[in-house]
Amino acid sequence: MKVLITGGAGFIGSTVASACVDAGIVPVVLDSLVTGRREFADGRPFYEGDIADGALIDRIFEEHPDISAAIHCAALIVVPDSVAQPLHYYRENVAKTVALVEHLQRKGCERLLFSSSASIYAPGEDFSVDEESSLDPLSPYARTKMVTELIFKDTAEASCLRVLSLRYFNPIGADPQLRSGLQVALPSHALGKLIEARAGGAPFRITGTDWPTRDGSGIRDYIHVWDLAQAHVAALQRFDAVLPLDGPRSYEVINLGTGQGTTVRELVAAFEVVTGAPLPIEEAPARPGDNAGAFSRTEKAERLLGWRPELSLEQGIADTLTWFDRRAAVLGL
Repeated sequence: MKVLITGGAGFIGSTVASACVDAGIVPVVLDSLVTGRREFADGRPFYEGDIADGALIDRIFEEHPDISAAIHCAALIVVPDSVAQPLHYYRENVAKTVALVEHLQRKGCERLLFSSSASIYAPGEDFSVDEESSLDPLSPYARTKMVTELIFKDTAEASCLRVLSLRYFNPIGADPQLRSGLQVALPSHALGKLIEARAGGAPFRITGTDWPTRDGSGIRDYIHVWDLAQAHVAALQRFDAVLPLDGPRSYEVINLGTGQGTTVRELVAAFEVVTGAPLPIEEAPARPGDNAGAFSRTEKAERLLGWRPELSLEQGIADTLTWFDRRAAVLGL
């Protein structure tokens, strides 16, 4: 099997590509390198360019006519940036995806996995959500994901396209073989900020302390990126079973999380256990676009994909720290 991965030189896309390689699936990587790294595509067919570039998509399929599916990971993802630049996010995440899908359809690629986001959910009373839970995206970034899902659903119902929307929760960790990890030096998510605070000897800021959670801090579902990547391999292998060509549905949503909710304060405590040292904290107001958060109910992924996460929160923290210790050498910095 051969699969096109857009954003395949980014953190998640490259890890998915590595999991594909390990499973005997050939990844063809398309990435603009706006945030991705060329090093993460080493040893794989790689095309630098825009997902909306029809001529480039044509060349990829001319050189790899046996591509049987696409995984769409390319997106801008920083919530505060989306609040400040909503049109930029809608252009990059939505408009260019429309162009990409038009090009994929022209080339006869009818299987698509979409990297969606759990940030589109309205949290339930206990902050757990499943695929039928209400949606209430609170940032332009989250709304780009919801709008794109609607576009995919409508397109799948009107054409031969079949789409699995995989709603990610909060990836942490790195590829166990350290082929890739978080490429940015200063990540914007909580674990990245913990590592930054530890390295700089500064307090870690808990942004938002009056959410209606068990300790007032936001709650998240931290899934190891390698578990996430394995779910993509399972989705590729079971795609036609989940969405048969002549079946009643052409669009399906599946949550990819651990089923465990972890508050920011609990993440700090786990970080201190892994590092063996206390970390000072300070409290701050929530950032624009933040929300209380949610964690996944995972029964559907297990039932349809035969997948369940295997790696712990502590393992994800430890692997992230190991990656950052070696990041400069891997990236030649």
